[in-house]
This record gives sequence, structure tokens and C-alpha cells, in this order.
Amino acid sequence: MSETNEAPAILLDRVNKWYGQIHVLRDVSLTVAQRERVVVLGPSGSGKSTMIRCINRLEEHQQGRIVVDGTELTGDLRALDTVRREVGMVFQSFNLFPHLTILENCVLAPIHVRKMPRAEAEELAMGLLKRVRIPEQAKKYPGQLSGGQQQRVAIARALCMRPKIMLFDEPTSALDPEMIKEVLDVMVELAESGMTMVCVTHEMGFARRVADRVVFMDRGEVVESGPPATIFEKPETERLKTFLSQILRGH
Repeated sequence: MSETNEAPAILLDRVNKWYGQIHVLRDVSLTVAQRERVVVLGPSGSGKSTMIRCINRLEEHQQGRIVVDGTELTGDLRALDTVRREVGMVFQSFNLFPHLTILENCVLAPIHVRKMPRAEAEELAMGLLKRVRIPEQAKKYPGQLSGGQQQRVAIARALCMRPKIMLFDEPTSALDPEMIKEVLDVMVELAESGMTMVCVTHEMGFARRVADRVVFMDRGEVVESGPPATIFEKPETERLKTFLSQILRGH
């Protein structure tokens, strides 16, 4: 990444989080530059999803600082609203409203949160459904679509808010293998358009192709961080070497 004076898109500074007695994030520090694409890897239970949910304050951290697009996440609800407007999130489960059409799912937030006129919201949504290659599904309901199509709708819906930052929490892990590629293709295109992205995933090919940086987490800590080639070909810690060998065995 070129050195600029731009404020980082995301800053985590010594972030700690507990669930009761369980220490799930341990002094996590991470800076994501504007337009940087970061892929987060790690074994199950390593704190990856918790970290990404803290960035959107779906989970609250107990110690340390999280600053998103210049706004620090505190108990202040106005700050939270500001951040949520700028950050799109795509989950493992698609979280679409089953009783609304695909188009209605997409226009809901722009109309109610951004106060966008309906005609403008619908035009924006149709443009984004074209971008994720399913404009013909606009009048259908989520239950009529495949998992891969529903996840592409979820991406379009997040983009309808015109976010500056996109967070993905294992967006392909609930999908059948043949549907994974269609979702990853959309994410690759998004990455190439210059969107700031943080993506928790096990898709190594995707990480190699789009990530500026790969972050490896284990036991609530950031263990290693670097360009994909360094992380995959020259891992420094035994924890990362073990993780990579298990992933490669599984594929």
C-alpha cells in the first residue's frame, strides 16, 4: 500500500473482549487502510467472527479502541448509527426477509435509513442486482432462490447503502460447493472496484487473488499478518504452519 496521510478506514487498538470468563479477543491491534483488502484466516474459535462483529458493533468490546472511518465506537448511539451507515456486512446466513421480494429487501434500508426516494432506491437496487448478475430475480422471494443467489442478493442489499467499507463473515461457508464460485466472483469484482474490505474466509484462492494482506488469528490473537505470498509460502510461526497444513489436507 502506498503511504498516504489518509486516516485508516478501520483501526483496532489493543481490543479485548470476554464472554463471561472466556477471553475471546486478546489485545487485538489491526489497521486497515482506505481501499485495502484484508482477509482474516484462523481456526474455528480463534476470534475472527467476533472481531469483525465488533467492527460493526454487533458485539461490544470491553477494552481498547475501535475507530471506523474516523468515528470511535463507544456507547454513543449516534456514533453507532454513523458507522453502520458506512459499513456493509454480509453474514454466513443470508439474513434476508423471507416475506419481502428481492427488490424490497434491497430498497428497505436506503429508503428508511438514508431517506432515499423510492424510485431512486429501486433504480440503485436494480443496478446492483445487475452487478451481482441476478436482475431477473427482483420480483421473486428469497425462498425461490438458490443459496448462492441469496448470498448475492445479500451483497447487493449491503451495497445499496453505498457503504465505504464491506465486512464479510464467512460468506461462502453455508453454501454448496458449486455455489461458492458465483459468490466469490462477485466479491472479486467488488474488490477490484476499490472497495475497502475485511473478509473472514477459508477460501485460500480468494485470499491469494484479492487480498492486499492476510491476517492469521488463533486463540483470540493476531499471530501473523502480511502479503498473501508471505503468509502462505513463508509462515513464521508453528501455529500458522499447522493451520495451513490442516487446511491443505482438507482440500
